[in-house]
This record gives sequence, C-alpha cells and structure tokens, in this order.
Amino acid sequence: MTSPASPVRVVVLGSTGSIGTQALDVLARHRNRYEVVALAAGRNTDLLAEQAAAWGLPTERARSGVAEPELLAELAALPDADVVLNAVVGFAGLPATLAALQSGKRLALANKESLIAAGPVVAAARATSTGEIVPVDSEHSALYQALRAGARHEVRRVLITASGGPFRGRSRAELARVTVADALAHPTWDMGPKISVDSSTLMNKGLEVIEAHELFGLDYDEIDVVVHPQSVVHGMVEYDDGATIAQLSMPDMRLPIGLALGAPDRLDEPFGPIDWMTLGTLDFEPPDLEAFPALGLAYAAGRAGGGAPATLSAANEVAVESFLAGSIAWTEIPLVVDDVLQRGTGNADDLDSVLDTDRVARTRARAAIERRAAA
Repeated sequence: MTSPASPVRVVVLGSTGSIGTQALDVLARHRNRYEVVALAAGRNTDLLAEQAAAWGLPTERARSGVAEPELLAELAALPDADVVLNAVVGFAGLPATLAALQSGKRLALANKESLIAAGPVVAAARATSTGEIVPVDSEHSALYQALRAGARHEVRRVLITASGGPFRGRSRAELARVTVADALAHPTWDMGPKISVDSSTLMNKGLEVIEAHELFGLDYDEIDVVVHPQSVVHGMVEYDDGATIAQLSMPDMRLPIGLALGAPDRLDEPFGPIDWMTLGTLDFEPPDLEAFPALGLAYAAGRAGGGAPATLSAANEVAVESFLAGSIAWTEIPLVVDDVLQRGTGNADDLDSVLDTDRVARTRARAAIERRAAA
C-alpha cells in the first residue's frame, strides 16, 4: 500500500487510557503516514506531557480534563485535523462525537456510550455532514470488515462474540461474593476499569448490541451474542445462503485501531496474527442470561428506543462507579439499572433531551443506590 503524499492528521481524545496509548503506539510506528495534532487526557498529566513532547505539541494542543465537553468538542473540530479518535470513557465523549461528525471528519469511535445514549442525534449528524464513523471496538471492526463480503439485503444476522469475562460459568451464588479485583481481572483483554466491569457483567456486550444497531442499521432480531472465551473470533456475519464470514485475530486492539484510522486501507504491519499450528480449539456457547441479566436489559432498552438506551447507559455508569467505590455489590449493578429503567426513560429527540434524560437517569441511579444502602 502506498503512503499518502502528506500525513493524515489525527486528534487522540483519551490519550492516556488503554485505547489511547495503543493508538499512539500504532501512530508512532507509522509516522510517515500519520501526524498527531492534538491530545486530550484526564488526570494522568505526567503521561500526557510525555506524549505531547514525543509529538512536539504545544500546551494548547495537549489538554487535560476530558470531562470538559467544550474542550473535547473544540479539539474534535480542529480545522487542521482529518481523523478524531474518540477514546473518552462514558457519556462525556458525546460532544466530541458530534463535533467531529459535524465538521466532516472521520470519527474513529471507541466511545460507545455517546452513540448509544444519543443514537438519533448522532444519526442526524451523520446524515447532514460528510463525517463518517469507523468503529474501533474489536467486535464492530470485525462486523465492519465482514459486512463488506455481501450486500446489506443478503445479511441474515450478525454475531457479536463475548469472552464471557472473568466470571464465565459461575453461578449466581458464586457471583454474590466477587470483589472489585475479581471484576477487573479480564482473562484476555487489558482494558480500563469501567469497561472491564462492564465486560464482567456482560453489559459491555449489551451496549455493543445497541451500538451495532446504530452503526449498521441492523434490527435487534438480526443481532446475536455468543460467548467465545478464546477471543480469537471477534465478530461474524451470516448471509442468506448459509455462508458465515468471520474476522479472526489474536487479542490485540492495535489491529482495529489501525484499521479505523485508515479504512478501508489496512496497515502494512500485522497485529495479532494467528499461529494456526498452535491455536487449538475455538469454543462457543450461549450467554447465561440468568447469571448475567445486564445483557437482557440492554436488548430490552434497545428495542424500546427513545431515551431507554441513554437511561441504560447513564444508570450503568453510576452503578459501576459505585461498585468500584465499594458502595454496592457486583450483583447489584444490573438491579440498579433495572430500577432506573422501570421509573421511565425520557426521550432522545435532540441534544437537550438526551442531556436531560442522562441527568435524570443518573439522579435516579444514585437514589436507587441510597435506597439499597438504607434497606
């Protein structure tokens, strides 16, 4: 593949997190093809300073405080940027998602919550601009690749794989005793705390189902989840004629990151190549919806539409924060989310309504947690 005449200019939001650091590794390996023009991070200012020095960025182009919506939107809309990698965790990434799309940029999206919470708003931004979304999540990257094998009307269903997290196979009684350290010990992926907990509850997979619906225009009946503990098959598309096209690689997020930055072109460096002589078996099994009810809650919220996905995402963020702080048990996370969903979900017709739905859901989630503590 021939490198472009001038480097593609990239903004990395969430640069000190797991996705951000791996993205910068990919970019550093291909400096002839890419140039980093801005960075944003949270509290890890020392690492941010190191990253800025490595790319020769002035202070105004390497900013801390990723929870500031205006700052993220400003960087995402920089006129000298071509690609915005949004790796901010949680709803705080929404302003950057909208700003990147509205300014006609490629959005390499690792921030699933913004798409889930504001699906109709993001869809409107995509429809009225030249901006595009290429997913960074390994599962959606797999679907993005496998969907190129046929026409949309030929798709029977897609399958999103789940490792099953650290608690695969455990009973509900066993799950009542898990700790924060247990939940963070993911068997195959190295991820941040929030995403690791979401993976352990299977909420991450539920959010990915909603994200697949938004990204690819799939009905919920066309999206299935299958547990695959080896995390080698990342996603599959089954076509009407019985053919299933799958994307396989060893777990390495640098592969989908590299593809999102330059798709449909691929990097000329392999990440996660498979040694087929030593791979062994690939196992698949259905998810245990009784032990992991979060997945069912996500399907129900996605099918309900309106503000339900935003409510689900916001309530889950609050519940996960409380679990990480030791305020609730792991098994209480989906209970808090369900409590909030049962109290109404608002709507997501425009940005103001999304913000209001998110605010109300967080308030109700905190109240639900307080009620559980008082019980």
